[in-house]
Parts: sequence; structure tokens; C-alpha cells
Amino acid sequence: MGVIHKIGRRKTAVARVYVSEGTGVITVNKKEFATYFPTATLQYKVMQPMSMTENATNFDVKVNVFGGGSTGQAEAVRMALARAMCEVNAENRSILKPEGLLTRDPRMVERKKFGQKKARKRFQFSKR
Repeated sequence: MGVIHKIGRRKTAVARVYVSEGTGVITVNKKEFATYFPTATLQYKVMQPMSMTENATNFDVKVNVFGGGSTGQAEAVRMALARAMCEVNAENRSILKPEGLLTRDPRMVERKKFGQKKARKRFQFSKR
């Protein structure tokens, strides 16, 4: 097979995933997967495409991820892994697509506007 390289994005996080045949070892930014994503929710999000396609122990995964927060990074890794699983076997697409794992989530933080406190919040108006 060789190495499959895919990119996933969420908010401002970008994840590059390198999938190769192996025993199921996942390394994120040269750290162990469980130490980089300590909570069970984030670990579940990252493992979702692998477990749905029943490939959790068939491949070794190396991940480079930067930008955003921990949730955005986990969802970026999830998207990249889902794309990689589709390249491994085309039949996996019909499993992952209905769950929304192949869809790029376009929601981003709205920018702060000039003359306002935040994106939509205004400064308080006071009558004297």
C-alpha cells in the first residue's frame, strides 16, 4: 500500500495525516495519541472514522496538527482520517458520508467590528 497523506480542517486547525499499514499506533505531534487528546470525548472523535470502518488496529497513523483549540484539532484529525479511510477502500465512503465525517464544517469565528465591543455585542448606551 504505501503511505496515504490527507489534510483535514476545522475552524483554524489544520491536520495532516499519514496513514500506513501497521498495528494501530497513533502519534500526534510526536506524542502519544492519549496524551495529546486527554479527554474521552476527543479520543472518541479522533477514532470515529477508524472504528466505523473497522480499521482501528490495521493502520499506523502519524498526525501533524496546528492552529485552533483542542476540539477543532480533534475534528480536523477526524476529517483527515475519514478522507484517508475512503482512499483505503472506496466502500468506506458510503459508511462515513451519512455521518457527516467527510463534510467540511464551514463555521468560523466572526470578526470583531470597529466601534463595537465584540462581533455583535455593542458598547452600552447610557442616557444622561
